[in-house]
Amino acid sequence: MNPSQPNDPKDQPIQDFSNCHVGILGKLDLLGELPALLGPAAQARDIATQVVGFFREAVFEHHLDEERELFPAVLDSAAKGEERDRVQAMVTQLTDEHRELESLWKRLDPGLKKVAKGQAVEIDVTDIQRLVAQYRSHAHFEEAAFLPLAQQILGRNSHHLAALGLSLHMRHTPLPGMGYV
Repeated sequence: MNPSQPNDPKDQPIQDFSNCHVGILGKLDLLGELPALLGPAAQARDIATQVVGFFREAVFEHHLDEERELFPAVLDSAAKGEERDRVQAMVTQLTDEHRELESLWKRLDPGLKKVAKGQAVEIDVTDIQRLVAQYRSHAHFEEAAFLPLAQQILGRNSHHLAALGLSLHMRHTPLPGMGYV
């Protein structure tokens, strides 16, 4: 047997070490990709943490404020007939949109909580895109159509605006020893 042949049993241990290096270097190549992924992973956790807390504390409360305070105040102050019918149609649309947005959120919430904890999870990206797009559309309609009309209707009587302001203030002012109402 020629000692320089690669199949020589004497060379096999050296070949085994060389093969190990191939595997080690492959895994080190993967490790080399990790730093570029750590920033986006941390950003994903941070975004998920912020959004989960914000949606529960602010968005759901915002919807309640509108439905318990703003919508009834505008409906009560609207002139009977066409104006009131128009306001009622808008209130119905906005309330239906609230329920749809909240339903979308409830589907996303468990997965986003896992992302916030750094756990592996599959999230339906189309649900996220749908929530963002629908909320943008909802907010645009409210800002462009409903709120100017609400200002016009409630602005006819400064007492109506003051009552709405006081009611909202009372809902968000903690009572001593009671927390938020």
